[in-house]
Amino acid sequence: MNNPNIRVVPQTRDSFLQALSRYEARGDKACSLIDCASMNVMDAERIREVLTHDHHFEQEGYAVLIKV
Repeated sequence: MNNPNIRVVPQTRDSFLQALSRYEARGDKACSLIDCASMNVMDAERIREVLTHDHHFEQEGYAVLIKV
């Protein structure tokens, strides 16, 4: 957390409720609540690439950088 290239975005009540809304809207895809919170932050920051192999991000239109 001391690395100047890393920014930690704290969870707030409002961001939790926004993530919960996204989670509830995607009942057909098994995205986790954590995935939804991450996607909301990524959208707010205009981040389109994600260092994961989680296919849920790909389903949402993000570029997944780890292919398994």
